[in-house]
Amino acid sequence: MSLFTQAYLLEKYGPRLTMDQLASELGVKRQTVYNKIANGSLTIPTYVDGQRFCDYRDLAAYFDECRARAKLQIN
Repeated sequence: MSLFTQAYLLEKYGPRLTMDQLASELGVKRQTVYNKIANGSLTIPTYVDGQRFCDYRDLAAYFDECRARAKLQIN
């Protein structure tokens, strides 16, 4: 996992992101994130602790996986 991606997200949001912050990073609306959670298509783990959160490391891993998939499609 890219330490740069982790450091960027940790500096910008702290150790956990709200669903609004997650939606912003993914470039979608918050309701889209909740819809994906409800239908099981969101591959980024989230958890509830009073409200729903995403760990910054899980989002960083998701971005790194997206990059790896894109590189495979180019070659």
